[in-house]
Amino acid sequence: MKFMKIGTKPDTFYTQEASRFLITDTPNDLVIRINNTTYHLHRSFLVPKCGLLRRLCTDSEESDSVTIELNDVPGGADAFELCAKFCYGITINLSAHNLVSALCASKFLRMSDSVEKGNLLPKLESFFHSCVLQGWKDSIVTLQSTAKLPEWCENLGIIRKCIDSIVEKILTPTSEVSWSHTYTRPGYEKKQHHSAPRDWWTEDISDLDLDLFRCVITAARSSFTLPPQLIGEALHVYTCRWLPFFKSNSSSGFSVKENEAALERYRRVVNTVVNMIPADKGSVSEGFLLRLVSIASYVGASLTTKTELIRKAGLQLEEATLADLLLPSHSSSQVHRYDTDLVAAVLESFLVLWRRQSSAHLSSNSQLLHSIRKVAKLIDSYLQAVAQDVHMPVPKFVSLADAVPDIARESHDRLYKAINTYLKGHPEITKEEKKRLCRSLDCQKLSPDVRAHAVKNERMPLRTVVQALFFDQESSSKGASSQSESQDFVSRGKQTPMDEHSMMHKLHLGPAETPSIGKAKNVLEGGSKREEKIRSNTDPKKIERKGTGSEHKHHISRDR
Repeated sequence: MKFMKIGTKPDTFYTQEASRFLITDTPNDLVIRINNTTYHLHRSFLVPKCGLLRRLCTDSEESDSVTIELNDVPGGADAFELCAKFCYGITINLSAHNLVSALCASKFLRMSDSVEKGNLLPKLESFFHSCVLQGWKDSIVTLQSTAKLPEWCENLGIIRKCIDSIVEKILTPTSEVSWSHTYTRPGYEKKQHHSAPRDWWTEDISDLDLDLFRCVITAARSSFTLPPQLIGEALHVYTCRWLPFFKSNSSSGFSVKENEAALERYRRVVNTVVNMIPADKGSVSEGFLLRLVSIASYVGASLTTKTELIRKAGLQLEEATLADLLLPSHSSSQVHRYDTDLVAAVLESFLVLWRRQSSAHLSSNSQLLHSIRKVAKLIDSYLQAVAQDVHMPVPKFVSLADAVPDIARESHDRLYKAINTYLKGHPEITKEEKKRLCRSLDCQKLSPDVRAHAVKNERMPLRTVVQALFFDQESSSKGASSQSESQDFVSRGKQTPMDEHSMMHKLHLGPAETPSIGKAKNVLEGGSKREEKIRSNTDPKKIERKGTGSEHKHHISRDR
């Protein structure tokens, strides 16, 4: 950081009862009052260099002492004292931390070269342009200090010049970055890089006030040379900096005791960051968007902000991980652990877009199919996780499971595991609730191993067990029938096509299919009432009387 030293005399100011005096043999004849501080000074030192004081003292030249009130001096008493010390030749040290207030105060006091050559204002302006604006950290610190005097700094062009300087350095190729910069995030080792990383600047500008940060990002984006991902990274770093609970994955990271002033600050951060997110898909991560919409709900952000966040999160839901979805519930009316309503809203947003794209592409689109199936696997994994919450109500669980379209699930293995996990953790639920849970489950889409598990699973409702057993036996019949037909085709050459009724009849259990009956008896042995019901429902003769295989399958699906 650059410094400027002006003057050579030692500091002889001292305080006595809220007044500032100067150790000197000359009696003071100028009293300056600034709010609660009074300065006892000398006209002979200050008036020649301060145009404002010269004008105010014109009518009182013959008076022994003049008292002037300067309550509106920018920077207050501290800034005025710097200017007063310059007039006495006392040493003052200037840097980016105090330059702005000294610059505004000297402008207010009219300490220009037109009043006296070698005055303070031109010296400060020269230091600002030749040193401060040339430095990276100096420009940021100076810009940050303008927040205390926004109107003065805006009129003097200080804010604009600082922003232009910062943006110019942000846009500099990383191979040419030579000034010091902050980069403290884990995983980065300076020795491994020949040049600064592309996002080297993001942490430093995160120290800025929200409005100033927005101005810098807006100016950088207007150049159209900064990749959207870099802007997104800057927004992520800033959010982590100003929302202290952003990185927390548990509800303990949120304090219910936050006062309204703090919540208002958080709301401003969320609203501003959301408005600055680039429209480009992937400019910010899905995890960032989901976390941000969770916080938006907590701090009471506007409906427009939450709706926009949900829309953006829905656009790239397929990029999410299970950890991204496990967001804590912050609603006082909800006792369950996870915010399933948020996930459901994002999923619905994704599905709206997916259906619109699917209708636009009348022919099959492999990319859309891949996308929906990836999301389905993610939701089923999420259901397995939230199923462990003992306070998770059945309707919310079922609603989320049913939201996934049938075409999205190639296999129902994950859904079965989620339902089984829920039944383990909620043994007290009623039979009707169990049936409701399993209504989304298609036993025909279960793998043989999972289907075998379902047949033996005492937690499953009877109807689901019957369906699993039926499709398990049907699968075995298909395999045997296929093998027999293949052998007949080889031996007889060209085979006469079989009618639909005869083909479907082969998929049922007949009197001769004793191995399948034996399998059912082994699974269901025990003599319990449950066994008798299953046997009654799986009796080969009864199944045969239900009609063709396709009709029977349709009947079971309708029951579900």
